[in-house]
Amino acid sequence: MKIGILISGRGSNMSAIIKAVQSGFIPNSEVTVVVSDKTGAEGLIKAKERGIETLSITRNGRTREEHDAEIVAELKKRNVKIVCLAGYMRLVSKGFVQAFPERIVNIHPSLLPSFKGLDAQRQAIKYGVKVSGCTVHFVDENLDHGAIIAQKVVEVRDDDTAETLSARILPREHTLYVESIKRIVEKKIKIVGRKVLYVD
Repeated sequence: MKIGILISGRGSNMSAIIKAVQSGFIPNSEVTVVVSDKTGAEGLIKAKERGIETLSITRNGRTREEHDAEIVAELKKRNVKIVCLAGYMRLVSKGFVQAFPERIVNIHPSLLPSFKGLDAQRQAIKYGVKVSGCTVHFVDENLDHGAIIAQKVVEVRDDDTAETLSARILPREHTLYVESIKRIVEKKIKIVGRKVLYVD
């Protein structure tokens, strides 16, 4: 199962995925390419150090559709079957979603459908919730909306800041994302409407 990872920054979830694939925890799979929309993304260096091909595909004033079409073409050229968004800070277009139906996965640092979009941890603290966490979900054409694969709860402490809450959620993200991709690769999930069911 060939996996492509899209990043915009440091690539901490990307690193967790690559490590899990290369160690065999995610079996019968290969991270074929890491693509960033930012030329200076720290994650590109980390991917290269692990022997992964990297591509920098910037927007350069193009429409989202034009930009996505180039990324899709590069992923298809490498026979990528699963696309993992790992800190990719752009919404993907309808054409991108249609090119990989139910095969684009994202991690978000909140318990969706609460606190979509940017600064989810800050949103959670401002709202005053007692628990937050992270969600792995399939990507559809709407922001942080696709069918939920897995979630992990993290307590919100009275003295939390966005930074301290983020720091406690992040290791849970790594574990949850890797476990979810393992399930997908092993064909241990089934999608029924908006529900993702686990299959043994």
